[in-house]
Amino acid sequence: MDTLLDQATTGPLYLRRPEIATLMVDALRHGEKQMFKYDLHAYVVMSNHVHLLITPREPLSKITHSLKRFTARKANELLGLTGQPFWQDESYDHLVRNAEGFERIVHYIENNPVRAGLAKNPADFLWSSGAGLQPARDL
Repeated sequence: MDTLLDQATTGPLYLRRPEIATLMVDALRHGEKQMFKYDLHAYVVMSNHVHLLITPREPLSKITHSLKRFTARKANELLGLTGQPFWQDESYDHLVRNAEGFERIVHYIENNPVRAGLAKNPADFLWSSGAGLQPARDL
């Protein structure tokens, strides 16, 4: 599924716009640092989807609802599409069971732009925790 999403050339690709991707990153960091909703371990904002690795401090459904509601409203304002759907209803999540799984998922998330041909290495993609903008992760 990720390969299909990464290679998409049609459909809404709003997240590849720098102002929308930046909005998303800022919202993710705000949810961690100011709202204390989760610990943000890894993320990447791709052209049509977002990957997150978080440790939630409240129900995950509340976190995703809040993030989607806020970013949809702001992104639609920037796009001049106020009131239109921005995100799909579904999301995919799973439990990280151990430290090896955690590191594998971090690697997967931060290397997503490399696999999609958007960057030569994770540090080159600005809208990712791989860009070195996040504090060091604690396991």
